[in-house]
Parts: sequence; structure tokens; C-alpha cells
Amino acid sequence: MNSKQFIPTQEIRLDLFLSEQLNESRNQIEQLIKKGFVTVQNKQKAKSGLKLQVGQEVTVKFPEVVKEEALEVDFDVEIVFEDDYFMVINKPSGVIVHGAPSVNEPTLVDWLKKKNISLSTISGEERHGIVHRIDKGTSGLLVIAKTNEAHEKLSKQLETKTMGRYYLAIIDLPLKDDITIDKPIARNPHNRLKMGIVEGGKNAKTSFAKIATSDDNNYELIAAKLYTGRTHQIRVHLESLQRHILGDALYGFKGNLDKLKRVYLHAFSLYLQHPITGADMSFNIGIPEDMEQFYNKNFTKEEKNGKISQEFVTSRFDTIN
Repeated sequence: MNSKQFIPTQEIRLDLFLSEQLNESRNQIEQLIKKGFVTVQNKQKAKSGLKLQVGQEVTVKFPEVVKEEALEVDFDVEIVFEDDYFMVINKPSGVIVHGAPSVNEPTLVDWLKKKNISLSTISGEERHGIVHRIDKGTSGLLVIAKTNEAHEKLSKQLETKTMGRYYLAIIDLPLKDDITIDKPIARNPHNRLKMGIVEGGKNAKTSFAKIATSDDNNYELIAAKLYTGRTHQIRVHLESLQRHILGDALYGFKGNLDKLKRVYLHAFSLYLQHPITGADMSFNIGIPEDMEQFYNKNFTKEEKNGKISQEFVTSRFDTIN
């Protein structure tokens, strides 16, 4: 079991201090504290609300991965990049990233454990290696940390925006113009299954760019750039524009769901700095087969290779504020 030390430079609550240092939720930090993985000045009985004094040494011991707890999996995952510190995978639609009390099906974390892939342990037993997540119905690129050092540094990149993501989506009505939405998101007070734009919620910012319009002008392929990482962020911000991703009935899509087996949202491009060397890196993955078939049927095929490319998609955001 490896460990790491932190020393506060101001008076601060223990759980808040570690949440900032490890870039993890207060709930995840509380679980580490409750299970005895956190000590202050070598005293075991730390409490979440303990007020730290300047100079006190806080030690966090990171639990080992328990591989035998993984569920059997019936899916495979494409590895886009891997080294000793992190990996980038192409998550299939329909796969949940990590477990939760309400989850009773195999997850991406189960697949990682079954593959005996070394994983970071900062995020707790249910979220080994998970730096960020994407929704069950969404496909595409996801970063997995293999060491705690890499996990910590990659999480900091999300915070400082040196790691970023671009998504592709097909929506049910073209946008009027390229646009940036900067509106706070929180749990929808009228439907607990949804998130919504709620005053006092967490800040959330998304830019949307028009990529291609269908031949009958009924659909549009758009790109989205995330500046924050809130739950359902792209879907919520599109709903505020009276636009909906195909297949996304939860957020208002009213088309023929029998023909659509998923939400047409795909994490297409990812950029970051290597957590150890600092080298700039970028990755992209083509759209999945079902989205491609829909595109070929409804959009001018000749435009696809030129417009569904990393260079074209990222360049579309150069002039969007």
C-alpha cells in the first residue's frame, strides 16, 4: 500500500483540503477517511471535519486494487494508447464507467480488472483508475490512470484545462449559429433522473459548432467543446436551446426510438499532457458504426472525410467565444 503526504499552508477542513489536493469529490475523500486511510500527525482517528493547522502532516494511504471483486464482462474495449502510466480507451455505448450502489451490471472498471491492468487507487474501490467519466449511452475516448501519481497529475489537468475534450453529436434541429452556453448545472428539482440549468448550481460552459447539415435540413452534426465536466452537461445545454441529441429521450428527443439504440453522442477527440514527461498529446477516434450509417444515409457522403476530422473539428472553435 503506497502513501503520500500533504502539508496545509492555511487553516482548512481535512476533507476540503484533501479534495483540493487530490481533485476528488468530498464523498470520495470521506470514504478514505472513514476506512482509516488518512492520518494527521500519525494519529489514526481522523475525522472529515477536523480543522487542520498550518504545517500539520496529512498522510493518505491508497488501497490496493481488489481484482477478485470484478464482475464477469461480456464486452470488449479498444485500447487507443497505453504506457506504464496511463491509457486511453474507446468506451462502447451501453457500458457504465464505474460501479455504484444502484449498478448491478459489469462496468468498465470490471473490464479493466479482468484484464489485470494496473490501476490507480485514489478514487476508491468502485472507481479504480477513473480520471473522468462519460455517460453509459455515450461512446468514445476516456483516460484511465495506472498509477496514483499519474492520476493526480491528470486530474489537475482537468482542473487547469490543459486536458480537453471534443464531442460529436447528431441533433434533431440545426443550430442557428455557433454558440457558447455558460449556465450553471445542478440536479433538476422536478425530475431527479435529470440535471438542469439551476441558479446556484455548479458553473458549466460548453461551446457548440455547426459541422454538417443533413440533406433535408432536419438534422445536424455538431461538435461540442467542454470547458467544465458536469454530469449530462452537453445534453442539458442543448436542451436549453430547444435542441436534442438523437436518441436522448430523457432530455426531450421525440423521434422514433425503435430505430435508435443509443444516444448519438461520441467523445471524438482528446488532448492532454503526458502526466510524467509533460509532452503534448492528442487522440481522436472515428464515429461508431451506427452513427456513421445514419450520417451516410442522411448527409452528403462526400463531405464526411473532410469534416469528420480532428483538424476540421478543432479549428471550428477558433472563433467561438
